Amino acid sequence: MTHTFNQAPHFRALFRDTPTRSVDVGGTAFVYRELGPRTGVPVILLNHLGAQLDNFDPRIVDGLAATRWVITVDNRGIGASGGKTPSTIPEMARDAVAFIRALGIEEVDLFGFSLGGFVAQDIVLTEPRLVRKLILAGTGPAGGEGIDKVTPLTIVDMIKGWLTFRDPKYYLFFTRTPNGRRAANAFLDRLKERRTNRDKAISLRALSAQFKAIKAYGLQAPQDLSAIRIPTLVANGDQDRMVPSSNTYDLARRIPRAHLVIYPDAGHGGVFQNYTDFVPKAVSFLEA
Repeated sequence: MTHTFNQAPHFRALFRDTPTRSVDVGGTAFVYRELGPRTGVPVILLNHLGAQLDNFDPRIVDGLAATRWVITVDNRGIGASGGKTPSTIPEMARDAVAFIRALGIEEVDLFGFSLGGFVAQDIVLTEPRLVRKLILAGTGPAGGEGIDKVTPLTIVDMIKGWLTFRDPKYYLFFTRTPNGRRAANAFLDRLKERRTNRDKAISLRALSAQFKAIKAYGLQAPQDLSAIRIPTLVANGDQDRMVPSSNTYDLARRIPRAHLVIYPDAGHGGVFQNYTDFVPKAVSFLEA
């Protein structure tokens, strides 16, 4: 399956019903889903550690796609995309850029969540003319506080999830308050809304490569984020355990004129917990 631009637009399609497409990127098939009006600058969504297409929050995707062209993608080796998952953030960024160019797109808005936010920063720093606006959620800068500890933290909560018959994201993304628990259950229910043609689960090999990339990113020297000259929205919960919330404040301080949104009593998945507030903020930011 290859990408074409002459298909009938799915203006009212929901993410749960959106077909999975494929495009050849230098000999490797990358799978993606797109929805919303196919006009203007598309928003490319770059996802978190261990995530494939079915892990994008449908409320956020549908909310953006009500007015914007939205493209979600499995990077190399993730889900049903072919190839071997890179073990560095710069390689992941190059793959994402190659995917965008394979679609024939010359300018994008980037929305990077968690690991996707690391990749998004690298894209903006290396390909500044490609990106018009940037949204960074639940993420941090290279060398940021606690980022090199993501692997042990995640493995502990994966074991906890296995022992309690829960998705690890229940523990990793949300606070343990009543509010956080309710939000976790609602979010995990939303991820099950797609009933057919679901994506392939991420492989242990791919997950291991992502862990390696994140640890290296957490240990590397800080990047000059003052070079990011495009409008940037930075968002997180105030209780992020995975990528400590201090990193969100650091990003907002170091990226010129960045707009900061912090949600109280919310963790790594703060934008999922507060999607009713976040989606309108994101849309108005992108359309301003």
